[in-house]
Parts: sequence; structure tokens; C-alpha cells
Amino acid sequence: MSKRYKQLQEKIDNTKAYSVAEATSTVKELKSAKFDETVEVALNLNVDPRHADQMVRGAIVLPHGTGKTVRVAVFAKGAKADEAKAAGADIVGTDDLVAQVKEGVFNFDVVVAAPDCMGLVGQIGRILGPKGLMPNPKTGTVTPDVATAVNNLKGGQVNFRVDKKGNIHAGIGKVSFDAKQIEENFNTFLKAINKQKPASAKGKYIKSGAISLTMSPAIKLDTAELLDIK
Repeated sequence: MSKRYKQLQEKIDNTKAYSVAEATSTVKELKSAKFDETVEVALNLNVDPRHADQMVRGAIVLPHGTGKTVRVAVFAKGAKADEAKAAGADIVGTDDLVAQVKEGVFNFDVVVAAPDCMGLVGQIGRILGPKGLMPNPKTGTVTPDVATAVNNLKGGQVNFRVDKKGNIHAGIGKVSFDAKQIEENFNTFLKAINKQKPASAKGKYIKSGAISLTMSPAIKLDTAELLDIK
């Protein structure tokens, strides 16, 4: 463990579970990197994603954005292509965009598709899927309203999906945000997670939660409070 990390650890009381308000102000004191670190949330949910009815996934637009510049590629043609461009999409295309992906050129972070272009996207599903770039109606990235999708993604949309061990990770802002902004983003994110609770999930839905920076130790959160954020 590095000296820097040890010093940061001393700022956290590992014997207690922090309230959201305490954690979001404490996390700002853990800044140690030369860049604007991301505020990261990690949750462990009491679900078994191997069962389709216990898959927790979705998208939420954070009130203060993520502080991250997101490059959006859109598969659309005709009027929808024009709408995507007007909304600020970085790349808009059809066959040309398929060719670019096949060549291994990824100058985008997220992909949106109009429904009539999903046949095209299907051709490169094996390439996009493993990179987590495949558009999906559940995250609002397969939609006839491409302009809204682009605006949401540019404005701070966070996509979340539980992994096979029940974990969800997401960046909810930057350490340069003030504590109130971090707290409001956090609460908006948690509301979305609680709203997605599967009817078949038994017992305590959120088993554990923590908040940290890119380069910092984690602050343990009070799960009873997390479950109350509705």
C-alpha cells in the first residue's frame, strides 16, 4: 500500500457506515490525483442475474451531468440522421459506420440506433456486444427519437447493468463538483436502482454500497438509508 493511499485511508472511519450526506462531502477530501477524478459508486445487490426476471439494468439522466464528454455515434438515415446531427451527435451514418466498426475504428463512446437501422447494427453485434456498445431499448439507445437519446447521453445519462455477481458500478460525477451536486446525482442514481428492484428478489435488496474516487479507498455506505432513497 502506498504512502499516499495510507494517508487517504486515515481520513475514513472504516468502523462505520456513512450516511449519503457524510459520504459525499468526505469523498471530496480524498482527492489526490492531478486530474479531475470520477466519483464512483459500487453496489452489491441481492439478485441473481442468471434469471431474466432478476436482471437490473436501465439508464438515468443525472441532474448535474457526469462531468464527462461523451462521443455519440448514431445509426440513422434520412430525417432521423438530420435530427441526430442537429442534436449534436459526433458521428451519424449507416453502411459507412458499419464499415468503420469492422475496420476497428472506435472514435465514439456510445451507440444509438433508430429502429429501422437495427438490421445494419446486427451485422456488427459481435464486435459491439463485447465492448458494451450494443444499442438496447432498455437504456434508451434503440429509439425512434434519436435527438432525445443524443441530448440525454450528452447531458449526463448513466447506463447501469448488474454483473453476474450482483454488482453495479457507475461514475456519478467529478470530484470538482460541489458536495451538494454529488449528493443530488447520487440520490437520483439510487432512486433509479431502487425503482428497478425485481419483484422476485427476496430479502434485503441492496447488500452493500460504497463511494470512492478513481484513485481513492472506498467509503462504506449505510444500506438502510440507501434502501429508503425512493
